[in-house]
Amino acid sequence: MLENRLLEIIIIALVVMVLFGAKRLPDSARSLGKSLRILKAEARAGRDEATQEAPATTAEPAVLTKAEVSAQPRTVLADATGKGREEVLHD
Repeated sequence: MLENRLLEIIIIALVVMVLFGAKRLPDSARSLGKSLRILKAEARAGRDEATQEAPATTAEPAVLTKAEVSAQPRTVLADATGKGREEVLHD
């Protein structure tokens, strides 16, 4: 199996040399290396930014008092059955 992969790599290398030519090959490899370094740096920066924005502790769920619950606006207009607010409250 390794022999097949080695043969494939050699064929790909030959095709690349024919397409790009021996003169442009070093420049293309250098450009590819720079692009990979930039990609790695951006990925690392994004990962660092994501870890900095994540909260250090988990928040506890909010517990509302009866006064706070009654102060909440009631905005139920219709339920899944299509009944209006008054019909839902009446049932």
